Amino acid sequence: MTERQIRGVLLIRGTEPVVGGPCNRTGRPVKGSVLVAPALHPRLYGALMSARAVVCSSGGRTGHMQSICRAKGIPVLRVDPTDLDKIVGEVTLDLERGSVLVGVAGDAGTAPTGATAPPADRLGSACAVIADLGDIRGLNSSGPHAGRVESFFLREEFLCFAAALSPIDALRGGTAVNAYGRAVAEQLQECVEALLPGQRLILRMLDLRSDDAAHITAKATVPREPNPDMGLHGTRWLLRSATYPQALHVMLETLRERLGAEADRVHLSAPFLTDAEEFAKLRPHLGLPTETPLSAFIETPAAVHATSAICAAGADELFVGTKDLVQFYLAADRSNHLVAESYRTRHPAVLDGLRQVIDDAREAGIPARVFALGADLDYYLERLPTPTGYMMCVSELRHVLASR
Repeated sequence: MTERQIRGVLLIRGTEPVVGGPCNRTGRPVKGSVLVAPALHPRLYGALMSARAVVCSSGGRTGHMQSICRAKGIPVLRVDPTDLDKIVGEVTLDLERGSVLVGVAGDAGTAPTGATAPPADRLGSACAVIADLGDIRGLNSSGPHAGRVESFFLREEFLCFAAALSPIDALRGGTAVNAYGRAVAEQLQECVEALLPGQRLILRMLDLRSDDAAHITAKATVPREPNPDMGLHGTRWLLRSATYPQALHVMLETLRERLGAEADRVHLSAPFLTDAEEFAKLRPHLGLPTETPLSAFIETPAAVHATSAICAAGADELFVGTKDLVQFYLAADRSNHLVAESYRTRHPAVLDGLRQVIDDAREAGIPARVFALGADLDYYLERLPTPTGYMMCVSELRHVLASR
């Protein structure tokens, strides 16, 4: 086969400078392959978890499925749509040059690329953002620096993807609701059993946008929304769901039956909040007793300005989601590569919002953890007041911890 080089834009660097393997266009898992698809969506979860690299023709650096790649250290390269069909057979991704070489599979390099990681001692209470159980096991077996990780942050929908669960279908009602709660509990149990002493698991409760839900539902009708990012999801969806509270209680009760007091190592987080009123309604709607930890995920400008009120409403902890926060502050869709230049994680407005959350949380005596991309961590460390700690995708966090 004649070799052909195709230029692209590197979205996620990964851990190796050169990655190669057979092209996989099937959408099914092929171990060690390079997944090639127009866009990343939940139906590709299995293929993604088996891939060494991804080539796509749309999407940004911080989309939901791209976040899985970042956590797993899977590089993602975006190419022009007209070039996607040219990627066949054996391919090599040269991440330094941002290109795909078609016609030969190259060996991976031995050293990670990218900027030198800042000292781990500056991280504070480190929180690893993970995609699955393997991330916990991998980080906790990586050496003595793993003890610096105080918590692991996991989205409930990632557990659904891993278990081939369709939450929208399961939560329609009937016996499927209880089955859903037990299935999520089984996965959480394995995660808790992989924790080191002193570590905990933060579960961001179900936050499935309609566009993602449409890819994995088989029975339910998912309303088509013109702008799913600003649509019915997160806490506003939880507050409307009549069946999710039942599933949540089955999940928590199953964990308690199987783990006893160790079930207390699983904490809950309210996703995609707008204000304190939403947060105050959520605990009684879910039927959670006051002693059950419930944190708040701050990822909208409105929530930034309501930080003090959210703390007063009973949030025991804050997690700041900069990926969504940036897109809403700057009106730049994080999944749209056409506005990538406008999506600026270091924009002054974004930094002001982060400072406000950190300051308000400190005044309220509430821990606050800020999500940072690896490329932004040093910048944030120099310019933001010190939060309780930083959150990072596990592959980038391992690089930082190794610098200690």
